Amino acid sequence: MTRRVVVLLSGGGRSLQNLVDRIAAGTLDAEIVDVIASRADAGGLARAAAAGIPHTTIARETHADDGAFAAALHARIGESRPDLIVLAGYLTLFPMAPGYDGRVINIHPALLPKFGGKGYYGMRVHRAVIAAGERRSGCTVHFVDGSYDRGPIILRRKVVLAPDETPESLAARVFAEECEALPEVIALFFDGRLRIDGRNVEILPAAP
Repeated sequence: MTRRVVVLLSGGGRSLQNLVDRIAAGTLDAEIVDVIASRADAGGLARAAAAGIPHTTIARETHADDGAFAAALHARIGESRPDLIVLAGYLTLFPMAPGYDGRVINIHPALLPKFGGKGYYGMRVHRAVIAAGERRSGCTVHFVDGSYDRGPIILRRKVVLAPDETPESLAARVFAEECEALPEVIALFFDGRLRIDGRNVEILPAAP
């Protein structure tokens, strides 16, 4: 199996940089072949440029309707022939298409199904977790099914909130877990160790 990855993002691209660094270090066997941003001012575009990765912006608001946006996005993705599509801080609803099932993953900064859905992103998530009096938070990697944060869950990594936790400190601690979770899931995917069973995902044992 080839290991071609397209990354979609909307912000600073810290998760992209984490993947770039791990690939360069030889601890993640994959190739990022394209980066697509939903905003022209996304900092992740500069990170892609610095790493020599092709990159572009495809914004929903510059297209006449959802269909035109989806067509443009799918056309660009198709040109790259990815084996896996990774949503890494991508804030636009990803339009699924035939052939994408089981090939698109997203990382979310909370323990889904809590604190997920439209409007739950970035610091909004961490503020909501603390306001709700939660004792634990973390991150979730899941397959994408065409809705916000509701696809089959692959893996969660947890943190225990401190009594004096702030949104900023929680964000930093959760991101540290994201930096481990996303490469782990990408490796599991390319090793053929993820099996979707309805709403569940089974992580298969490593080959002997």
